[in-house]
Amino acid sequence: MAVFAKDALKHRHILITGATGGIGWKTAKVLAGMGAKLTITGRNTEKLNQLKVELYEITNATNLCAVAADLSSEEDRKKLIETAEEKLGFISGLVNVAGISGGSTVDQLDVEDVKKMMEVNYFATFSLTQAIYQKMIEQGKGSIVNVSSLSGLRGTHGNSAYAASKFAMIGWTQSMAVEAIQHKVRVNAVCPGYVNTEMARNGFEKKAERHHISFEEAKQNSLDTIPSGRLTEPVEVANSIAFLLTDAAKNIVGESLKISGGNVMR
Repeated sequence: MAVFAKDALKHRHILITGATGGIGWKTAKVLAGMGAKLTITGRNTEKLNQLKVELYEITNATNLCAVAADLSSEEDRKKLIETAEEKLGFISGLVNVAGISGGSTVDQLDVEDVKKMMEVNYFATFSLTQAIYQKMIEQGKGSIVNVSSLSGLRGTHGNSAYAASKFAMIGWTQSMAVEAIQHKVRVNAVCPGYVNTEMARNGFEKKAERHHISFEEAKQNSLDTIPSGRLTEPVEVANSIAFLLTDAAKNIVGESLKISGGNVMR
């Protein structure tokens, strides 16, 4: 059942990065159902084409632009923006989902892995946003939602590299929000905990290996720390992102919306 009206984002052009992942995929489908024009991007061309097929069941081809891109490449970022604007016009909304996870304890971390984490999760996202934000300033409107994590709000064992990249995103979100609202551009973040995606499954596998236990034990140990006792579903994150993009959230600025099942309450 649809949560939002079919025209809640009508006439809005929203770009979604990381659209081929679990959260990005669901976000694209939710926003398409709200009448938005969408540009979707990701590195996996096959998955991007598969998502296009599913979106055609919700919206028509004139409302959709798909561009394969590596956001760490300046050339790809430029091509993405140019292609999106040429087909669908001014980008009034941006959802930054693209990111990677992983890491280890500080004594085991390779500095190159830390650099890669920061490059993908922070610098590439910052650079793309900066370019799109310039046009939002000119138009005097826009909304940006960054997908951070509970790891951007508190540290956990073996998570220094990933947490650093997500803390960076939160600090940037808050600082940019103060500047951007002067131009009627809103910037916010969502901070999910464990989401039922491939990324979470990979995390449980690594925990199982580290503690010499089964996958199911590792997963259950994590679920035991969540008052709701379950993983967040991708569509729940997508609905939170969608809300922040709508006019219902007009005075929500610089927030970090936790989706934790009660795991983090501050």
